[in-house]
This record gives sequence, structure tokens and C-alpha cells, in this order.
Amino acid sequence: MNKYDAVVIGAGNGGLVAAIRLLQGGAKTLLVEKHNLPGGFATSFKRGRFEFEASLHELNDFGTKDNAGDVRTLFDSLGVTDKIEWLQIPEAYRVIVKSENLDATMPFGVKEFIDQMEHYVPGSRKSMEKFFALAKEIHAAQAYTNSVNGKADSKVMLEKYSNFVRVGSYSVNEVLQSIGMPQKARDIFNAYWCYLGAHCDDLSFIHYASMVYRYITKGAAMPKSRSHEISLAMVERIRELGGDVWFNTEAVKILTDSKDGGVSGVVLSDGRQIETRHVIANCAPHLVFGKMMDKVPEVEIRATNARKFAGRGWSMFLGLNKSADELGIENHNYFIYDTSDTVKQYKLMEKIATNEGQATVCLNRAYPECSPEGTTIMYFTTLYMSDDWGNVKPQDYFKVKNDVARRMIERFERDTGAKLMGNIEEISVATPMTYARYCGHPQGDIYGYESQYWDGLTPRLQMMAEDHRIRGLRFAGGYAMRLSGYSSAYFSGDISGRQTVGDIKKEG
Repeated sequence: MNKYDAVVIGAGNGGLVAAIRLLQGGAKTLLVEKHNLPGGFATSFKRGRFEFEASLHELNDFGTKDNAGDVRTLFDSLGVTDKIEWLQIPEAYRVIVKSENLDATMPFGVKEFIDQMEHYVPGSRKSMEKFFALAKEIHAAQAYTNSVNGKADSKVMLEKYSNFVRVGSYSVNEVLQSIGMPQKARDIFNAYWCYLGAHCDDLSFIHYASMVYRYITKGAAMPKSRSHEISLAMVERIRELGGDVWFNTEAVKILTDSKDGGVSGVVLSDGRQIETRHVIANCAPHLVFGKMMDKVPEVEIRATNARKFAGRGWSMFLGLNKSADELGIENHNYFIYDTSDTVKQYKLMEKIATNEGQATVCLNRAYPECSPEGTTIMYFTTLYMSDDWGNVKPQDYFKVKNDVARRMIERFERDTGAKLMGNIEEISVATPMTYARYCGHPQGDIYGYESQYWDGLTPRLQMMAEDHRIRGLRFAGGYAMRLSGYSSAYFSGDISGRQTVGDIKKEG
């Protein structure tokens, strides 16, 4: 039998970082991946003369050498930053809600963001200044909490970060109303909500404020060779550190010890058994507990089933035979909604028939050379907040898929004035079925578990010890303690990797 200190299942973002951290901690590590490429969603693919980014719109909290964000600092410590060629995203976002005559383009930088908001909504400056002061304290409180591995001293929290404690149990809308932010300013400000997949009456203010603060203060970045460049750099780093990476290798079982119920090994699809006492799973707990383990404590089953699946993914990739200028595409990142009311928009996104909300990117506006001269690459993404695609009959699947694609394109044209139809050279569409097949995620869920009051970012980080019930088993990726998103997945791998190193050292 092959024997390793730790086995990482899945070479997605969280799994890649976890493997590097294990190796840096001295653990003999094996990373297994059922696909022939690393990265999971962090990959790219080619159609005709276009190379499409599979999922990354922009990497927040990365920053520059002179203004480094936490993600860049993490990548520096992993030894991968300089293996990747980076480009900066030019602006934060453009949000369009035609039904409410809302069309606003927002910049990066706190001063610039506040000035632009005051331009769109005169009288909003004071509330925006309050928000960024509060968000800065939240960021500092989170840094302190991370430094003590989630075991924060209540006295320190109350003395230094009292506002973090004060807003901890409130939603985005509750806090924004309390600081006097005008309604139109909230409508513009809340545009990022779909990146977390929960509406602003449900979404924790701390979670949203943390994300927005990182975006606006550090900007956003993108690898020139798409997110697959990050994945390849991390695999290279794993091998530099002496780790083993096995592609085309699926882990089908996690074996447990009959005495303590903890991890004792991993079984691969070809029948090989790997002896190990530690597994980091970069996949859904529903998959691990439902298919990969024979004996699971009832408390784990109850806790997992209590959680709510977040957004199911739908993406469209367009290669167009004209330049962005010729097509009338002005911006890099668009949020297009039916309504600024996030609760109503969330409800509309529960059904195929009513969902036309979209987050749409034109990569050429950040990197003109990303496609052949005179052409344009675009990515359209939306979420479905229920399993409505599960109701589609097999014989109707392609018709429904094509109908949704047409409606998304028409909506973008109608709301922006751009002309896409007639200029499409390549088109590829991924539905929740595609994501379920590709990554094995239940219902095609691409956002992990939904961020809710009782199960949001802060409770998850505070309950890491309670969530670790099976000896030797930890999780990384979008279903782990940091919830969904590229940055969150990287940090979850960092946390789980370092915790597992600590577990190994305790065992001697």
C-alpha cells in the first residue's frame, strides 16, 4: 500500500493551496484529481480561434506590489505570484436596471468610489464615508481573528473592534439603512450581491462589507493566460516541494478506522488503496458523506442537510468576429438586473422562465490582446436559486438551453445598445447539468452553501472546531468555512492545510 501523511482529493482552487501548505509544513502529500487537468472551475478551454475563461471574472483583493491585497500576500507565501503574469481590471463595475432608469459605472479606489457615488446620488457622501470606515474596522477585526485561528478574545473584540461586534448579526440592508445611505445609493452599492448569491435582506453585512472593501481598496486582477495559469503555477509549485499529483485518478472511497471512526485511507477508482490518516476534500460534503463514506456520524448528516444549496450555475461563452468598439461594448464588467430590489431579483432567479439577470464580462476591455485582432470574447453568467433545471425534460433540454442563451443576448443588447447577434463566431453554453456532470456538484451548484444568518462567513469561521467532527477529515473550496468565490477557496485551502499540518504534528 502507498502511504502518505495526507491526501488531497480534488485539484480545485482550495485543494491546490491545501496541498502546498501541507508540503510547506513537512507533510508527505498526494493530490488526486479525476480530470486530466488541474483547477476545477479555474481553467480555460478553446473553441475555434478563441480561448475562453471558464469562470473567473476577476480576482479581488489581489492588488499590486505597492498595494498588495491578502490574496497576493497569500500567493507570495505559497511561492506562486511570480509564476503568473497579471493584468489589472480597469474599473469596478457597471450596473444597469433599465426598469428603474439606473445606469452607473463605478471605479476602484475609496475616494474615487465615494466621489462617483456623490455624482450619481447627491447627498450620499456622508453615508459612504461611514460605510468605508466601518468596513475598514471589519477588515482589521477579521485579520485579528485569522491571526488567532478563529479563537478571538472577547475582550479584545469589544475594546478594539466594537463596531464589528455591533453589526455582526445584521443584514446588508439593515446596516445600510441605519447609516443613512439613500435608496438609490444602496441600489448602486448592492450590485455585487450576486457574487455571494444571497439577497441583501439575508446576507450578512460583515460578509458583504468585507468583499466590497477588498474590491474597492485593492482593485481586481486577472491572469493574462486565464485562471488556468494560476492552476498550472500551483501544480508546478507542488512538484517543486516534492508532492505527488495524480491526474485521471478519482478517489471513490474514504476509509475509516473501526476504533475512532477517523480517516484511515483512500480508495481510488482502479482499486488501489492509499494509507493515510488525513484527507482534505475539495468537494461537497454532500458528495463525501453521501457517496464516499460508509459510516458517517449522524450529527454530520444533520448539519450538512441543514445547509442550503446556493446558486446553480449557467454560463455562456461568445467569440465575436468584431472588435468591442465595433460591437458597442463599453465596459469590462456588467451587472444587469430586472430590479434593484435584491429580494425580488432573487425570486426571479428561482425560475428559468423569469431569470434574465446576468453578470457579463468583456475581457477585451481589460486585455485587448486576449483574442485575435478584430474579435471579442464575452462571458455571460447567471444563477438559479432553485433546482428548476431539474424539471426540464431530457427531450426539451437543448431547446430550453438555446432559448435562455437567446434571451440573455437579447437582454444585453437591449440594455446596453450593443449589437451581438449576427456577429457570433463561436458559442458555448454550460447549464447546471453541465456543472453537475463536470464537477459532481449537487444540482449543478457552483456557489457551495448559501450564506445565511446562521451559516454565513462569521459563524463558519467561529465554528471551525465544532465543524471538525471526523478525525482526519477537513474540507477546502467553495463548500468550506470561507464559502464560495476564488479568493475564499484559496483561503479555505490555506486554513485547512495549516490545520492539518497541526493535526499531524500533534499526532507525532
